[in-house]
Amino acid sequence: MYYLFILLIGVERLIELVVSRRNARWSFAQGGTEFGRGHYPAMVTMHTLLLASCVAEVATAHRPFLPWLGWPMLAVVVASTVVRWWCVGVLGKHWNPRLIVIKGAPLVRNGPYRWLHHPNYTAVAAEVAALPLVHSAWVTAIVFSIANAAVLTVRIRAENAALGYA
Repeated sequence: MYYLFILLIGVERLIELVVSRRNARWSFAQGGTEFGRGHYPAMVTMHTLLLASCVAEVATAHRPFLPWLGWPMLAVVVASTVVRWWCVGVLGKHWNPRLIVIKGAPLVRNGPYRWLHHPNYTAVAAEVAALPLVHSAWVTAIVFSIANAAVLTVRIRAENAALGYA
């Protein structure tokens, strides 16, 4: 079941890419400018390798499903996915994993953005840590949480600068 779950997460990521491409075309048509292109491939690679590593560690290290860990981590993954799609819904056509800014567009301050500048990244960090732990793949959880922190450090700096926070 875990492998099917990872496959479903992969399909969800592909749906995000379809939405992203549509929104990117719209943003560029509105005069949007892309920032931080250099780190985007690293983000995509890291998220792709996360899914592969979840499968590989469980398969090769024979990681068990531990109900006391797996069920709460599944709840974290589901909650983080809900928050991420809430962000997508609130941002509408402005949402994109690429950093495309339309000059003069107002900053979104409703939904989860009432409380955080970057709620999507908070949800992603929770998901990156929790997804491997659904099936006790603790090495993947540690390695990719560190990798995600490095990628998000670069990403958030670029985004803050592009949006005028920094």
